Amino acid sequence: MSPKQLMSEDEIRRALTRVAHEIVERNDGAGKVSLVGIHRRGVPLAQRLATIIGESENVTVPVGELDIGLYRDDLHSRGPAPLLGRTLLPAIDGRIVVLVDDVFYTGRTIRAALNELSDWGRPIAIQLAVLVDRGHRELPIRADFVGKNIPTALSERVNVVLNEVDQADDGVWIVQGA
Repeated sequence: MSPKQLMSEDEIRRALTRVAHEIVERNDGAGKVSLVGIHRRGVPLAQRLATIIGESENVTVPVGELDIGLYRDDLHSRGPAPLLGRTLLPAIDGRIVVLVDDVFYTGRTIRAALNELSDWGRPIAIQLAVLVDRGHRELPIRADFVGKNIPTALSERVNVVLNEVDQADDGVWIVQGA
């Protein structure tokens, strides 16, 4: 089965614009909001959201990056040591931190991100924004802001392509083979 495109570049842009406005509305502005992207594709998504919010609210939204590699619950069973990215966070104490990721699946990545964030400080609140929610949660975690809900089978995989990471046109595809 060939990949089926679920979101185009324009659809991703529109979804991120909507999510950015929802973040501002839910938090009574963006004055206390910091965005933290989860490596890899969550980082450029967080940067895009910060740009959209900044342009509409005339503020600079701090953006950070989080690598959860050492906080994964399957670290011992994955074989060789994972390749780690960097964690670079703005001050999070007293801030509303919005974690940003591309695909929300079992919830384990978000659990690891929450554990790592708690080692860095104590935000007022932590919220979750995802481009795609594909279902199949294994942990009781839900997204606060979702670009698109995409029901999937366990045998399918959702691939997000972003120009900043993949040097290709933005898009979201579903493919067979988990």
